[in-house]
Amino acid sequence: MTECTSLQFVSPFAFEAMQKVDVVRLASLSDPELRLLLPCLVRMALCAPADQSQSWAQDKKLILRLLSGVEAVNSIVALLSVDFHALEQDASKEQQLRHKLGGGGGESILVSQLQHGLTLEFEHSDSPRRLRLVLSELLAIMNKVSESSGDFFLKSSELFESPVYLEEAADVLCILQAELPSLLPIVDVAEALLHVRNGAWFLCLLVANVPDSFNEVCRGLIKNGERQDEESLGGRRRTDALRFLCKMNPAQALKVRGMVVEECHLPGLGVALTLDHTRNEGGEDGVSDLVCFVSGLLLGTNAKVRTWFGTFIRNGQQRKRENSTSVLWQMRRQLLLELMGILPPVRSARIVEEADVQMEPNVSVYSGLKEEHVVKASALLRLYCALMGIAGLKPTEEEAEQLLQLMTSRPPATPAGVRFVSLSFCMLLAFSTLVSTPEQEQLMVAWLSWMIKEEAYFESTSGVSASFGEMLLLVAMYFHSNQLSAIIDLVCSTLGMKIVIKPSSLSRMKTIFTQEIFTEQVVTAHAVRVPVTSNLSASITGFLPIHCIYQLLRSRSFTKHKVSIKGDSIRLNQRFGITAQLLVLYYVLSYEEALLANTKSLAAMQRKPKSYSSSLMDQIPIKFLIRQAQGLQQEMGGLHSALLRLLATNYPHLCIVDDWVCEEEITGTDALLRRMLLTNNAKNHSPKQLQEAFSAVPVSHTQVMQILEHLTLLSASELIPYAEVLTSNMNQLLNSGVPRRVLQTVNKLWMVLNTVMPRRLWVMTVNALQPSIKFVRQQKYTQNDLMIDPLIVLRCDQRVHRCPPLMDITLHMLNGYLLASKAYLSAHLKETAEQDRSQNSMIGLIGQMDAPEVTREELKNALLAAQDSAAVQILLEICLPTKEEKAKRVNADSSVRNVHSVIITSAPNKDVEEGEDNLLCNLREVQCLICCLLHQMYIADPNIAKLVHFQGYPCELLPLTVAGIPSMHICLDFIPELIAQPELEKQIFAIQLLSHLCIQYALPKSLSVARLAVNVMGTLLTVLTQAKRYVFFMPTLPSLVSFCRAFPPLYEDIMSLLIQVGQVCASDVATQTRDIDPIITRLQQINEKPNGWSGLCKDPSYKNGSRDTGSMDPDVQLCHCVESTIIEIINMSVSGI
Repeated sequence: MTECTSLQFVSPFAFEAMQKVDVVRLASLSDPELRLLLPCLVRMALCAPADQSQSWAQDKKLILRLLSGVEAVNSIVALLSVDFHALEQDASKEQQLRHKLGGGGGESILVSQLQHGLTLEFEHSDSPRRLRLVLSELLAIMNKVSESSGDFFLKSSELFESPVYLEEAADVLCILQAELPSLLPIVDVAEALLHVRNGAWFLCLLVANVPDSFNEVCRGLIKNGERQDEESLGGRRRTDALRFLCKMNPAQALKVRGMVVEECHLPGLGVALTLDHTRNEGGEDGVSDLVCFVSGLLLGTNAKVRTWFGTFIRNGQQRKRENSTSVLWQMRRQLLLELMGILPPVRSARIVEEADVQMEPNVSVYSGLKEEHVVKASALLRLYCALMGIAGLKPTEEEAEQLLQLMTSRPPATPAGVRFVSLSFCMLLAFSTLVSTPEQEQLMVAWLSWMIKEEAYFESTSGVSASFGEMLLLVAMYFHSNQLSAIIDLVCSTLGMKIVIKPSSLSRMKTIFTQEIFTEQVVTAHAVRVPVTSNLSASITGFLPIHCIYQLLRSRSFTKHKVSIKGDSIRLNQRFGITAQLLVLYYVLSYEEALLANTKSLAAMQRKPKSYSSSLMDQIPIKFLIRQAQGLQQEMGGLHSALLRLLATNYPHLCIVDDWVCEEEITGTDALLRRMLLTNNAKNHSPKQLQEAFSAVPVSHTQVMQILEHLTLLSASELIPYAEVLTSNMNQLLNSGVPRRVLQTVNKLWMVLNTVMPRRLWVMTVNALQPSIKFVRQQKYTQNDLMIDPLIVLRCDQRVHRCPPLMDITLHMLNGYLLASKAYLSAHLKETAEQDRSQNSMIGLIGQMDAPEVTREELKNALLAAQDSAAVQILLEICLPTKEEKAKRVNADSSVRNVHSVIITSAPNKDVEEGEDNLLCNLREVQCLICCLLHQMYIADPNIAKLVHFQGYPCELLPLTVAGIPSMHICLDFIPELIAQPELEKQIFAIQLLSHLCIQYALPKSLSVARLAVNVMGTLLTVLTQAKRYVFFMPTLPSLVSFCRAFPPLYEDIMSLLIQVGQVCASDVATQTRDIDPIITRLQQINEKPNGWSGLCKDPSYKNGSRDTGSMDPDVQLCHCVESTIIEIINMSVSGI
């Protein structure tokens, strides 16, 4: 808005005085400055104030005194005397008329019969007519703005352009907006003023007379603005108007800039405000606000802002109008001035001699960058990288020259200096076009040679572990191995931004590196002298010696150039602690995995690399190292997750979910509280003292209990010395009389040790729990033995089966070794598969190349299935009560019935208590532990459940398994297949299992399978012989009661089946002397009138199926069984009603 440059604007001093209503400051204003603020001051003096305080009364007197000598006050007073209510009504009518006429310029209600031009009419009019003239003109502009649909226009208006009447027109405008705020919202008025000449001046006066509206006006103008303000006349006028507003109120300029970024509108305004702020600051030492602002836009996390500002840079370059009025040109000029301001003075060619490089004598070199300028120089380099790499800025020749001089300058040996050199080097790689002449190339080579020479001094002086020397060496290695993508990733990582770098742009740099500076032999020899990084962790930034050594090992450069690295390996091992151990573990596991994955290719090449022995792997404390890595995840980077992946593949028994949950409990808040309670007594107990306490267990339990309780306060690693004593004495704990608390504490300590040394602990525990047989030497099992045959774990002392704390440990080991056996067999299959294939090919079995491998896989799966099912069957057998337990239960039941009152009042007998059929016995607790493990096994592999149930197990365990194993519902999927088996035993087991499942899971699927079972029973009735009929129906008929209880809709089908069974049996004995008709008669009566027979179930003879069982004839017994079944069903139905 060049038309406003000759006009006087409100000064920041005057605006601040108006904001704060500082009368003293207002009194100090000159007459021209005061003239601009008269509308607001006159209204303050004449209108009734809301503030009735004495201080405001004094200030009001000062304002009146201030206004008394100003002639223009009278005209403003006259303006305030108008009837604004009538004026607002006429304005509303005019708006309605304009809307009806479609915005056309018809007859005006506010202003009629204009005899002269608008300016002359304004001059000759009185105050009311002046208000109407300005209001009519302003409403016409506002209507046109609302109808323009965003297209900018510039309206010619005499009233707002005549320099003679600008002040009077501004007075009228301010009074109108103040008195008619609903008709003239200040944001809409501000938007309309952008479309007239001198609009910015009018806008500033309007806001200065209503200072509280500053933020509202600015936000409204920004929100309605263009996304790219430099592209259009409207955008430039809006930007200029907002700049004038911010010059009037500089304290809010940065807040307005924040609105610009928030809305992603008017990027030129944001830059212009930053330029104004930077010039006002005048500081040269620190990083300027311009650099910080533009860097934040391009390098921030908001992709929308980055794209918006990048478009502003690209569009600005495409325009030919790159002159001093362009905001982009002003920004580039300011950045160039800042860059040149920190460049060190030009030195002579003596520096070239120091660099030991052949160069022309006229090549100038910038050197000696001041320490206070290093940080600013780094910020400028990153900004130019972002401008060129992200926003697409194309530097001019002057900018490229100055940038190259800055990049090749030599900073002091400080951490900031190391950072600056790294950024400069990466910028040279990313933007090689900055080097365009031979002189510039020689300058760059000299600077790179200086980097090689000075990197050791920089590292020793600055104290930075990862200096630019390692990065220079790494880039040279990548160039030699032609890994250009790795160089691009390195550059982007160092610069901290993702930019597009074409591999072809690195060709010249590759030639310089590989032929002039770093030959491959020089790289290898230099790498040996790189110092070892102390305290290596992921938190160290930059590029480290380990990156370089890894790359050289990968490319086999040491071997190629016969460079010895034995001393360096020793230094590495001496300096690294847990880090080296974890890296070695990662290497060993990765090597083993790669060996198995490449078995086929190795066999094809007739090569058989050596693998690590199992004895060596057993000695590596894998779980302990993994725990250490878990606690150091921040320092180890991605090493912990990589180790977990290898562990889950090769050692699944070390990744059991229960173990991780247990570790969380051990390392949580409770553990921290226990550590706070740790006393010196707990630390003083030695393994020898623990052994002595165990030796005294048959006499006293106090000492061992005390030591064990103290040991629970120790951490897992501190418990390791006690592991052997703890496990070797477990057999003693099986003797009678050992307190349960001792057993539970041992279990707790074992679980803690299991988090750090599981494999060794398992072997020791299995060997300790072997049954002790006189004159028979116990076998010492190894880790390999237990992985080959996991069932060894269950060949323990029989007393373990009724000791829940030790049984819990046994089941934990069994689960682990079953998983380990799977991994062991899979690895063994991969190792030996190709050997068998090659042997078969030598024999000549060309057409059967794939057959052995498929057979071996099937055999492995069959072996694993048999192994798992055998474990399940053994565990189910353990759940059965022994003869002694059954006898105790019978005795306990009779004693409870006979002397119930005595048991209540007297102390309970221990044998009776343990034998009771309740939830407190050891058998019940062991059954619960086993059911939990079986549930996990069934969920992990449902085929195990199917195999076990096809094999079958004692039917008395069915109530336990169905109620105690939540995953038993999967049996519903294969029961139809089990019923279809030809063996009667499997069919009987399937129906009995189904009866319990229907009660536990009364689902639609269960109903359909139960209906199928009833139909199958009806079919078998017609085909089975007399002997088989008795064998089948005697155990299965009671299951029909469960079917009816779960699914009443099956009542009719089941009753019909029972009648048929009774009739078939009766027909077989019709020729016998015994009369069976009374039984058939009763069955028919029961079927016809079930309510009359409901009380029969109370008779024990019916319930037990023993009524009239004098005959041993199978059919007679079966008829009695049918009768008792029907009675039980009827009673169940009646009692349910």
